[in-house]
Amino acid sequence: MNGKSKLNSLGYVWRVNEVSSLTGDIQAIQHLKETLAEGKHWYLALLEAIRLWASPEEDYNGRHYKYLIDNEAFDWLVLAERLCEEIEGLIPEKERIDLLFFDRPPVELTKDEFKDLIGNAKYQAYLNYLYGVLVEEFLILSVTEEIRKRKRASGLTRDGEIVDEAYQRIYGATQQELINRFRKENGYPRRKSITVGEIKEFTYWLFKQRLKMCDKSCVASDTKKALLKLNYYMRLKSRSLPHSS
Repeated sequence: MNGKSKLNSLGYVWRVNEVSSLTGDIQAIQHLKETLAEGKHWYLALLEAIRLWASPEEDYNGRHYKYLIDNEAFDWLVLAERLCEEIEGLIPEKERIDLLFFDRPPVELTKDEFKDLIGNAKYQAYLNYLYGVLVEEFLILSVTEEIRKRKRASGLTRDGEIVDEAYQRIYGATQQELINRFRKENGYPRRKSITVGEIKEFTYWLFKQRLKMCDKSCVASDTKKALLKLNYYMRLKSRSLPHSS
C-alpha cells in the first residue's frame, strides 16, 4: 500500500493506508462500546460506529470481510456482523440474529434517520448495493419464474435449463460463461465452487454489464420488475416472521 487514499465513484474516501484505516476502525469500535455503556440502544450505536469505520475490507479471526464491493457498493450487514462480534454477550441474541440473518432491525428507522446515522457517503454506497446486488438478484429470480410459468403452461415440467435461459435473456450468456468471464476480468482462479462473497461481487458485476448492454428504457423496465418482486417478498417476510416481544 502506498499511503494514498482510494477515492470511489461516490467521492467517498475509503482509506487504504493501513495505519489510518486501523485508526478509524479502532475509533468506531471504541465509540460502539462507549455509547453502549452509556445506555444508547445497541442498534443506534452500531450504525454510528458504521459511520466511523474506515477499512473497505479486512481479515479478522481467520475470516476475510469485504464491506465495499468493487469500490462502490456497501454491504452494511457484513460490517454490522463484524462489529457485533465486538459486543458479543452485551446485546440480545435474538435481536442480533433478526438483524444479521433476516435483515430485521430492532428499531424501526426512516430512510433519512438511517442515512443520518451511517452518513451520506456510506448511505449512497449502500444504495449501490441495494440496486446492484439485491435488486439484481430479484431480477434474475423474476425472469426465472416467468420462464418456468411459460414452460409449465406449455406442458413442460422439467426445469433443467431454466436458470441459464434467464441469464441468456438478461445478459446474453449462460451463468457459467458469465462467471468465467467475471473471474477472468478480476484475476480470480477458476474453480467449481463459489463463495457467498464472490456471488455478491458477481451479481454486482452483472448489474454493471446490464447497464452497459441495455438502453435506459430496458434498464428501467427491468428494475421496476425486480422491485415489484422484492416488495412482494418483503411483504411475505413481514407477515411470516414472528415479531420480537
